[in-house]
Amino acid sequence: MQENDKIEYPKFTSSMRKTHTILIPSMLEFHMALFESILLQNGYKVEIMRNEGPSVVEEGLKYVHNDTCYPALLVIGQFIDNLNHRTDLDKVVLLITQTGGGCRASNYIHLLRKALKKAGYGYIPVVSLNASNLEKDSGLRLTLPLIKKIAAAMTYGDVLMYLHNKTRSYETEKGSAKKLALDWIQRLSGQFEHNKGTSYRALRKNINAIAKDFDSLTLDLSKAKPKVGVVGEIYVKYAPLGNNHLEDFLVSQDAEVMVPGLYGFILYCLYNSIYDYRFYKSSKLKSIGCRYLIHYLRKREKLMINGISKTKFTPMKYFAHTKDLSEGVLSHGTKMGEGWLLTAEMMELVEIGYGNIVCTQPFGCLPNHICGKGVMKKIKSLHPDANIVAIDYDPSATKVNQENRIKLMLSIARERIKEDEEAKL
Repeated sequence: MQENDKIEYPKFTSSMRKTHTILIPSMLEFHMALFESILLQNGYKVEIMRNEGPSVVEEGLKYVHNDTCYPALLVIGQFIDNLNHRTDLDKVVLLITQTGGGCRASNYIHLLRKALKKAGYGYIPVVSLNASNLEKDSGLRLTLPLIKKIAAAMTYGDVLMYLHNKTRSYETEKGSAKKLALDWIQRLSGQFEHNKGTSYRALRKNINAIAKDFDSLTLDLSKAKPKVGVVGEIYVKYAPLGNNHLEDFLVSQDAEVMVPGLYGFILYCLYNSIYDYRFYKSSKLKSIGCRYLIHYLRKREKLMINGISKTKFTPMKYFAHTKDLSEGVLSHGTKMGEGWLLTAEMMELVEIGYGNIVCTQPFGCLPNHICGKGVMKKIKSLHPDANIVAIDYDPSATKVNQENRIKLMLSIARERIKEDEEAKL
């Protein structure tokens, strides 16, 4: 191929905004609902895919090599399975995020285009959502006003996810925490529709109100329950499709679940640009820009922590503290996959009382295994009470085997609770 040769592929143009529906893979329920609302208010036709089941995996295995990253297999399988059941194929566009990292979402888009061509859907455009100057010819532009709205939605999403997890295992009226979260999503979507809810003042007001509402839920806190943290590769950590509805399973086992928010991952990516300049002498200008964005997000992180601090719930830690916890365990130069973030989140969870940890790992993901399973021995040497289980997810992994290993971890957690209660007598 000559240097000037270009690979031609269908493009998403600005004229398609009003005529084409953008399909988006599901991941974080509350966040995705808010992101969907923002894109709709900005003139895009959007649909979050919620198709699951064996057909998704089957389609992924059909068009993606089984040695490829499991999240890529699932996302591509979900796209093709959705397309197989549509009648408006000439009016759809597929959206995928690109982080700019060494693997993962940076390369999924090329695998997706290849799979679409093999499946007979090569004419369907794929649009990239990224902040790394990848796929520059996309008709979806990340403007500053849109980024501001997305940042606000991420803030609200993290607050709702955090408080929902804090309350759902203790609610006296089943489903009340979920209902409250969905009610707030409707209210926030209404604010977005009128270009409200994104300012610093609005964020503070809404976060305080959300925290107050969750604080008012009737909860039964009389029984001590195993506190379980969930970490891992971003997709299998957050997406029920990727982790076999792990959070629901843990709640069904009478455990309290804690999943670190999306804020941590975004700040991790921003800090990596600073470390790239420090360790590898990359772009100084990019590192300065990321410092500004970190400052912007940290001000909003403070709003989250202050709002939750006014309730009976213990708020999340500042990410600056979380980041420092990985020092002495893993270098901040380790940035492939979730890199040092995965280690830092496990250290934080142990510190705040969620020492029972499920480390979700796509089978065959070397970065995830190094930064997750590979540091478990070191973490346990620093925190002997840490109760960590690494669970691999891939097409051949059985749900029963995964759940049995988690049940064993929970049995150890319950035994420790029993011992602590007996010691108090």
